[in-house]
Amino acid sequence: MTDEINISFRTADGEVFRVSAARGTTVMEAAIMNDVPGIEAECGGACACATCHVYAPEGVGPAEDEYEQDMLDFAADERRANSRLSCQIELEPALEGAVFQLPRMQI
Repeated sequence: MTDEINISFRTADGEVFRVSAARGTTVMEAAIMNDVPGIEAECGGACACATCHVYAPEGVGPAEDEYEQDMLDFAADERRANSRLSCQIELEPALEGAVFQLPRMQI
């Protein structure tokens, strides 16, 4: 079993960025380490902003933590049922090949 997980980010314009990061790394950290545009991560992953908002693919559960829910409220115009903060999603083998959609803008 490999410790590297491969995921992709699709921008609102359709551009795709494929990245690889170690198991246990957050989706946000994978984006930052690979210079994916559209993930600003102003709070550094502390779940204190919504600048790492993504639309999670099927199989990634909904935001259940109240802090994540509160921060997603800041993305109200861009929020969908599958909205998540990428700092709260850890890479695991089940996410191999997952594609995370980026919103048009981060709030």
